[in-house]
Amino acid sequence: MNVIPVGHGGGEYPVYVGSGLLGISGTWSRHLRGRVLIVTDETVADLYLPRLQAALEAVEHRQVSILPCGEDHKTLANWQRLIDDLVSLRAQRDATVVALGGGVIGDMAGFAAACYMRGIRVVQVPTTLLAQVDAAIGGKTGVNLAAGKNLVGAFHAPSAVVVDVDTLATLEERDYRAGLAEIVKYGAIRDGDFFVWLEQEADALARRFPDALMEAVCRSVGNKAEVVAADEREAGERALLNFGHTFGHALETATDYRLYRHGEAVAIGMSLAACLSELLSLAPPGTGQRLDELLQRLGLETRLAADQDREQLLALMALDKKNLAEQIRLVLLQGIGQAVVRPCTPDQIREVFKEQ
Repeated sequence: MNVIPVGHGGGEYPVYVGSGLLGISGTWSRHLRGRVLIVTDETVADLYLPRLQAALEAVEHRQVSILPCGEDHKTLANWQRLIDDLVSLRAQRDATVVALGGGVIGDMAGFAAACYMRGIRVVQVPTTLLAQVDAAIGGKTGVNLAAGKNLVGAFHAPSAVVVDVDTLATLEERDYRAGLAEIVKYGAIRDGDFFVWLEQEADALARRFPDALMEAVCRSVGNKAEVVAADEREAGERALLNFGHTFGHALETATDYRLYRHGEAVAIGMSLAACLSELLSLAPPGTGQRLDELLQRLGLETRLAADQDREQLLALMALDKKNLAEQIRLVLLQGIGQAVVRPCTPDQIREVFKEQ
């Protein structure tokens, strides 16, 4: 088992990464307090809820909330349902929320924990690759509105993150590959050596070889931990983690969260951002091609659909919460392993759309 500490304003919390951790509560049960609300979704409940329930058998007062699956259910209505469940559990300020699932569950459970009685503990137990390497780490929580993704939320650091890589064995192929996009992101924006390693191990990762997967998860968590420790509230370096996300979030919103997995949209967004980086002469020629080739080897699409409304994407990007002073702020590459935040004009973005 690997233990990776993540520093934040209130101290630090551990990220446990290993095999079989879901059923070994002794590793992380010390992070539970008071009454416990387990939040999961219908798919994960069938697969892993019994194992977690057995591990938490000693917790006398616990309750389970099972939500529908999918990004389109990350809503204020379901957040309200979790708050109501905490009330019915008679949870006090020493209570703990356990988020068992992917990024949607982690975001909603974390946001409920952040708001209930002005903040109670949350333990993240991510079961998807995307959540294990990104969404569960760093304390970002929230829900979607019709106007855009994650427009309502809060920063709320977990008490611990439990990454059981064994849960990836049951992950659908499409969801697995979507998670690989977030792994590529770390290499692209800040860790050139990791990017080279990913190029070398792409086939092993695509085939879920255990050693390669464990290495990729640990190195990704390490990168995320370093960024979060340096910039918890996204005032500086943490903004670089949004590489591909401004394009990607707009694409998800435009398609009602039904056509693309989050990582799939981010992969297309990273390709667009790399292309724009070259058009603006920030990145050397060939940067975008190298990124595209790695993403494609991992089974990810890098091009927008021909019938996708580009102007709709641009309008949605203008509402992105990372924008300032009416400028669209994008994370762009200066080369593989180096990224920077730059304001861009609508016309510059239209130019990159023409390339696709």
